[in-house]
Amino acid sequence: MRALVLYCHPEPASFTAAVRDTVIERLEASGAEVRLRDLYREGFEAALGAREWRDYADIAADRSAVARDIADLAWCDTLVFVYPTWWYGLPAVLKGWLDRVMLPGVAFGMPDGPGETIRPGLTHVTRLAVFTTCGASRWLTWVVGAPGRRTLLRGVRLLCAPRCRTAFVAHYLMDSSTPESRARHLSRVGRAVTRLAGGRPVLRPMPA
Repeated sequence: MRALVLYCHPEPASFTAAVRDTVIERLEASGAEVRLRDLYREGFEAALGAREWRDYADIAADRSAVARDIADLAWCDTLVFVYPTWWYGLPAVLKGWLDRVMLPGVAFGMPDGPGETIRPGLTHVTRLAVFTTCGASRWLTWVVGAPGRRTLLRGVRLLCAPRCRTAFVAHYLMDSSTPESRARHLSRVGRAVTRLAGGRPVLRPMPA
């Protein structure tokens, strides 16, 4: 299992960072190889520039600016997103990562002809997970349509393997959360990661 964790939050001491740590801990306990991308710490440029837009559909174009991200996508079989939900959707930096990295020839194939649609390009990805926090309630998020969840678990999911397993865990009403609600949430996150990885953690031998 090779897991790419996309983490997006500007505050190193945030609760989302605790979610990230729980995710990585459980992945590694399940025997997974993990690559972490901390988009804020790395200073990922979110905006799709004019040259990138003009070359968007050109598979042969220079994509060196996101070469590492493309290599990570090709390497992983598990894609995990950890982020706060802002205005019911993805933070701008994470949306920008999708814009600039989920490219034709990388995440999908362009239509073959008139009236055709795109073809999945991430069929090697067999697991997809989303772990987020929401200031709004579950009900209000549902009324608005949960655009962040839909983008990842519908849009990105359609590009993955046909039987791609998914997980979604959100802490709603984050702005009025308590130590108890946050602890319960981390427990839910841990259980979801373990299930996604296929069951029980791997028991490693104790050091001599």
